[in-house]
Amino acid sequence: MTRDELLNTYKDIFVIKHPFVQHKLTSLRDKNTSTREFRMLVEELGTLIGYEATRDLETADIEIETPLEKAMCPALKGKKLCIVTIMRAGNGLAEGVLKLSPSARVGHVGLYRDPETKQPVEYYLKMPHSVNERTIIVVDPMLATGNSAIMAIDKMKEMGATDIRFICLFAAPEGIEAFKKAHSDVAMYIGAIDRELDENAYIRPGVGDAGDRIYGTR
Repeated sequence: MTRDELLNTYKDIFVIKHPFVQHKLTSLRDKNTSTREFRMLVEELGTLIGYEATRDLETADIEIETPLEKAMCPALKGKKLCIVTIMRAGNGLAEGVLKLSPSARVGHVGLYRDPETKQPVEYYLKMPHSVNERTIIVVDPMLATGNSAIMAIDKMKEMGATDIRFICLFAAPEGIEAFKKAHSDVAMYIGAIDRELDENAYIRPGVGDAGDRIYGTR
């Protein structure tokens, strides 16, 4: 499917058009952006897109006492968030989302892409308790083939999670289509939908390898 066909077919794919988001994404794309600046931008974008992904969280009024009187005011209802990072590139994005809710729990899913098959291979999984009672936000800067995100969300559902959202910065149409075929019930919050995947399953025009650029590795 093309970008427009995807957006017309799936009503829960949200491309964040805010000028600050788009400006920071452009800075990420620039090959001359330093490792330090790249890392900072990813974290800032995690906060900005995380804000959009959490705007419908349920609240309930609680009684507090202001300096002048008692008042009923809204507060987040139920269990706190669980931010699930797809390691390692997702870690920087998770730090940004955590700024919105510092008390959120954090889960880690370690996956690497087999260079031959392009399929994800799990090497680590650590989750907090009560996953089934929490709003789960899965984060990964890049959605290329979609296979890693699909596997990570498979794991969350196996643990009983039902309220799951996914955040990424850049996505390929091929990855979005695969993701929605596997998890049509999971809302997606995306910085930009790029043109295509190349023969090596890299997003074009993309940013290169996000993990390498965050950590200054090759």
